[in-house]
Amino acid sequence: MGRRNAEGPGASTAAVFGEVLRHFREAAGLTQEGLAVRIPCDRSHVARVEAGSRVPQDTFAKSCDELLGTGGVLGRLWGRIDWYPEVEHPDWFRRRAEMDAVAVALREYQERVIPGLLQTEEYARALFSRVADPDEAEERVRARMSRQRRFLDAGGPAYHVVLDESCLRTVVGGPAVMRGQCAHLLDVGRRPNIRVQIAPAGLAVLIRPNASMSLIELPDGQRWVYSESLDRGHFNDDPALFRRHSQTYDVLRADAPSAPDSAALISDALEGFQQDGQARVRRGDLDQEQLQRRQRRQLRRGGPPFPRRRPRA
Repeated sequence: MGRRNAEGPGASTAAVFGEVLRHFREAAGLTQEGLAVRIPCDRSHVARVEAGSRVPQDTFAKSCDELLGTGGVLGRLWGRIDWYPEVEHPDWFRRRAEMDAVAVALREYQERVIPGLLQTEEYARALFSRVADPDEAEERVRARMSRQRRFLDAGGPAYHVVLDESCLRTVVGGPAVMRGQCAHLLDVGRRPNIRVQIAPAGLAVLIRPNASMSLIELPDGQRWVYSESLDRGHFNDDPALFRRHSQTYDVLRADAPSAPDSAALISDALEGFQQDGQARVRRGDLDQEQLQRRQRRQLRRGGPPFPRRRPRA
């Protein structure tokens, strides 16, 4: 889904898009529900787009253009909007997102799941689809991608991450998604401001933090320790706590395999998911063949009975 950032002071906003959509909808004599039925989508989705509180997909804009006879106005307007800044992050995470927007350095240790700043859209979508409806999941994916832009741009802030091996072994979305995620890790790890290291599960010498955490340094000199529980984020700016966690992290990073050696481990994981995907296809073909055999046997058993010849006396 391609985007072009708007340039200049006259750049459009989500609110402007909503106003234009409302204008064409009312001119066509349609209610929000009437338009939603024709797209199709929920009426609440149309209402939130018109209010500027939900980011629509480009397919939504194109459908509205066709239904309302706009001559492609909404599609062109959608392409001029930099939607990412318009995305609202969940309330409990808003503070962390604001810190990411200005951080001068970020160090992370992560277990089980790839950190949000390194996730592909497919990986993030697979995560969010477990806990949210499709519209909300897409909105969360866009919010997550918005946080990445600053770190992936040339000259982005220093970002060093140590991934527990479980991040590569926990399958999210299937082998194809994991292959794409591993390839993305290899790609971003080549950027000058980003270093990705893997902490192998079998390397007993490694002293790991008790849980996933982030060490955030802000331009005003403030330093924060951030962690998450099931439904909220936790911030602590106690200097002593930051020093303690920082020391644990630095020792872990020094003892873990280097970034080049870690890239080799990621490549191994990628190859493993490639083989796993091929094995799944082969198993699927075998299962289908076995199913067809069972069906043929059942057909033969369920066919008309044939008289048996009895031996003569």
